[in-house]
Amino acid sequence: MKAGVFMAFSVGDTVGRKSYNMDILFRIVEIDHKKKIAVLKGLDMRLLADAHLDDLHYPDPLQIKKYRQRSEEAQKDCIRKIYRRRGLERERLRGISGKGSEDFFEMPGKILHLDGDRDYLAECMKVYQSLQLKAVGKYVPERNQPELVWNLLHQHHPNILIMTGHDAYLKNPEQNFQDLRHYRNSRYFVEGVRKARQYEPNKDDLVIFAGACQSHYEQLLAAGANFASSPQRVLIHALDPVFVVEKVAFTSINESVNIFEVIKHTITGLEGVGGVETRGQFRLGLPKSPY
Repeated sequence: MKAGVFMAFSVGDTVGRKSYNMDILFRIVEIDHKKKIAVLKGLDMRLLADAHLDDLHYPDPLQIKKYRQRSEEAQKDCIRKIYRRRGLERERLRGISGKGSEDFFEMPGKILHLDGDRDYLAECMKVYQSLQLKAVGKYVPERNQPELVWNLLHQHHPNILIMTGHDAYLKNPEQNFQDLRHYRNSRYFVEGVRKARQYEPNKDDLVIFAGACQSHYEQLLAAGANFASSPQRVLIHALDPVFVVEKVAFTSINESVNIFEVIKHTITGLEGVGGVETRGQFRLGLPKSPY
C-alpha cells in the first residue's frame, strides 16, 4: 500500500485485517493518525483490537452482506432451538400435572445486563424482548463496572447478572495466559464479579455471567462467576451471554442447569463459554389469574 492511502479510513468505516485474511469484520471506533493505528470493534464479536492502518482493507458490499447474513442466521437458529426446547418443557409439565399449560403462569429469572458497548447492548435487549425475558440493560464501560455494580444490584435486585463488553488477549513475548495484565479488560470483569459476590455470595441466588472475547476464564470463575468466557481464549458472539442466561432464566429452581445444554445453544460453543453447576431461576405458578 502506498504511503498516505490509509489516511482514507474514517471512524465508523467497516474494515477487515489483511493479516487475518479478513476473517472478522470490524467497525473503526478510533484512529491515531500520528501512530497510524486504528482501534477496531467487531461487528458481531465482543472484540476490541488495535491494527496498523496499512493492515486494513475495505470489504466489498457482497462480502459485508454475506457476513451479516451468516451472523443473523446463527442468531435465528439459536432462537429457534430455544423455543423448540421450551415447547418440549411445557409438554412435560402438562404430562406431570395433568393440567393444560394455560393453567400456569411463568416467572423466569430477572436479568441485569451491564455492557461496555452500546450497540451490543441494544441488540441484546431486542433478543431479550423476543425471548420474553425481563431484563434491565445498562451501558457501563468495562473499567467502571466494578465501581457501579454494587449500587445497580441494590437498585434492581436481579436473579441473574451479566457483566460483559469488549476484551482481548494482548500478545506478549511470554505468552502467559494466566497474567491478568495481558488482557484488555478481564481485570475489570474479575473485580466486578468479586464486588457482586460481596452483595450475594450464593451462586444459586445470584447467577453471574462475566467476560467477553478471549477473557481470562479461570480467574472469572475463581472470582465467583457461574459462567464465563473464554476457555480457549477464542472470540465470542455478542449475543452469547444472552443465550447462556436464557437457559438459566427458564430452568426450574428445582433443577440444576444442564451445562452442556447451555453451551450447546450458544453461537460460539464450548471453546468460547463454560461454567459450573448452577440451579435454575424459573418459577411456575398456579393458577393463572383471569385478570
